[in-house]
Amino acid sequence: MPNSRSAAKRLRQNAVRKERNKSIKSAMKTQIKSVMTAISEGDLEKADTEFRAAAKRLDRAGAKGIIHRNTASRKKSRISAAIRKAKATA
Repeated sequence: MPNSRSAAKRLRQNAVRKERNKSIKSAMKTQIKSVMTAISEGDLEKADTEFRAAAKRLDRAGAKGIIHRNTASRKKSRISAAIRKAKATA
């Protein structure tokens, strides 16, 4: 338990921010999974459209500090490489 009023407020703020960050992270991960499933199913058009949405979510999460900017960039790069590889084999 917090010992001061300011510590109590920080505890409340942290709880709110944790929930907000969790929902953004969850949506980001879901979007990434939808891209990867589209790639594995061979639906490259859907993968491209899903990738645009995933890139947007990754960039936004990186800008807000929910994940590190380099992590967002790395994930985008790896997804993009997977799409290019799938297009090359198709």
